Amino acid sequence: MKIHREGYSLLLVSFLLCALTGLLTKLFAPALFVPLLLVTVALFLIILQFFRHPNRPIPQANEQLVYAPADGKVVVVEKTTETEYFNDQRLMISVFMSPVNVHVNRNPISGKILYNQYHPGKYLVAWHPKSSTENERQTVVIAGTHGAILLRQIAGALARRIKNYVAVGQQVNQGEEFGFIKFGSRVDIFLPPDAEPLVHIGDVVKGNLSVLARLPHG
Repeated sequence: MKIHREGYSLLLVSFLLCALTGLLTKLFAPALFVPLLLVTVALFLIILQFFRHPNRPIPQANEQLVYAPADGKVVVVEKTTETEYFNDQRLMISVFMSPVNVHVNRNPISGKILYNQYHPGKYLVAWHPKSSTENERQTVVIAGTHGAILLRQIAGALARRIKNYVAVGQQVNQGEEFGFIKFGSRVDIFLPPDAEPLVHIGDVVKGNLSVLARLPHG
């Protein structure tokens, strides 16, 4: 299990603060040293698990299959109108990432990046219906063999740091990392309207391991 690079600086600062707190407590309040040590170690481990980065090769490269871009729970599976890029009806699947999920975001398909846009915004809780259009977010469009899909990284009440590693014109491979959302939140996926959903609301999915949908031929 690796630690994601986005966590290096925060983990270092957290470790130093824990060590300093322990030292000061040992010197000036020795009776509190053990309970405070347990609390600081627990907090450090909580932060550490936020940045875990498991090795997740996809089971089978298949351009017709749309793999989950993140770990979490499916909270939306519905037809809706996408208004930022496609301006037409799409199949929308949303995955909510809790603070205990892996926060790495991965490419659901291979293809070329057509669009990549950051939007500042609010920090509504990620399951709020308006979070998809009003929260801080980053939108990416990938054109693949079986059509284009739109990914939207959405910040929530806790997640206020969206990281995105792709650029317009770049060729990306299915399963590779494309971003990171610190402390969780939500990823929306907008697929062609005739894509076949393979998950239901309430399903728990894992990035690169769970298949969300099957794209149409063509």
